Amino acid sequence: MYHIDTTCIHAGYEPGNGEPRVVPIVQSTTFKYATSEEMGKLFDLEADGFFYTRLANPTLDAVEKKIAALEGGVGAMLTSSGQAATMMSVLNICHAGQHVICSTAVYGGTFNLFYKTLQELGIEFTFVDPGITAEELDTKFQENTRCVFVETLSNPSLVVTDLELFAGAAHRHGVPLIVDNTFPTPINCRPFEFGADIVTHSTTKYMDGHAVQLGGVIVDSGNFDWKNGKFPEFTEPDESYHGVVYAERFGKAAYITKARTHLMRDIGAQASPNNAFLLNLGLETLALRMERHCSNALKVAQFLENNEKTAWVNYPGLESSPYHALAQKYMPNGTCGVVSFGVKGGRAAAEKFMAGLKLATIATHVADLRTCVLHPASSTHRQMNDEQLKEAGVTPDLIRLSVGIENPEDIISDLSQALERI
Repeated sequence: MYHIDTTCIHAGYEPGNGEPRVVPIVQSTTFKYATSEEMGKLFDLEADGFFYTRLANPTLDAVEKKIAALEGGVGAMLTSSGQAATMMSVLNICHAGQHVICSTAVYGGTFNLFYKTLQELGIEFTFVDPGITAEELDTKFQENTRCVFVETLSNPSLVVTDLELFAGAAHRHGVPLIVDNTFPTPINCRPFEFGADIVTHSTTKYMDGHAVQLGGVIVDSGNFDWKNGKFPEFTEPDESYHGVVYAERFGKAAYITKARTHLMRDIGAQASPNNAFLLNLGLETLALRMERHCSNALKVAQFLENNEKTAWVNYPGLESSPYHALAQKYMPNGTCGVVSFGVKGGRAAAEKFMAGLKLATIATHVADLRTCVLHPASSTHRQMNDEQLKEAGVTPDLIRLSVGIENPEDIISDLSQALERI
């Protein structure tokens, strides 16, 4: 087995003699077969192959295999966005009348998806403090609880989740733990090694790294026992596929196979071959970029921590962070390139500071090679009320700084001159 930085480059695709060295873009919706019988076996899930890009495509397949290898899973499925991946990771096992436990420290779009849209579809959510004790967490489970959802490192509050605590509680109650691992990426944390069962990513962020494609991915660990009696959709025949029983036919890959053949078939939120190609280019340099993002972010966080204009700084790599110990446990080689902080003077001062930046860009984005900055309370989290913002760890003065891979002295110089303006 290769080291993870080599896996970034070589996993998922092995060209034969005379074949393209780089993963090719197969920009075709359909694929030719000689007989209807061959096509029928594909539709009945009796054979592997490509017949319609909504379900599978050679370019997507190569990138999915690479990401599965990076996370240590049995399979992966690319989606059209991180939101689509989050939604389908839950819908694959949760139906109307069922229940999900979710950390309050999640991305604002994830919170709104769960709090608004999925609850309107009849799925109940209980939101819990990420610092909850194991004993208290146990009391939140119900007979109809189907999964637990957390972020490894929350966006934008940078809360480090105790993965083993949440995994232990989920497994005591016979349900899987789903972890959004977007910020650390598998370079800095592999949640399956700490008990997680399903991992999601917004591949738009660090995995891409260049802000050129929207995408998401779901990765299946293959470790959860879907035959434990709580998940009949895996153990009873699916009549829409001539009675296939996923847990029997596909074994460890039952979850990801159902996600593709059921949800992707019906929802159709597939990634495009061109976007998958661009994502793969980003993945090839992921290990290099994450190392630079983390080293730059630590230098920036140390600068901000010692600047008289800042009110507070949150970065798990700082020894002063309340999450430093958890970060050392789960992400000993670095967390990510995002730093959260507040400036003295509150929201007005924050807006003045951001307007004074020259190198850093104000953008509704995070986690690519260019330094960018955002005020979440008035943008990505603006749909939340004050109480919800507080629970998510998003204060009105919070500035989310996504530190890029530019020279760290240039980044710090830009921040310094902007801070002098307030």
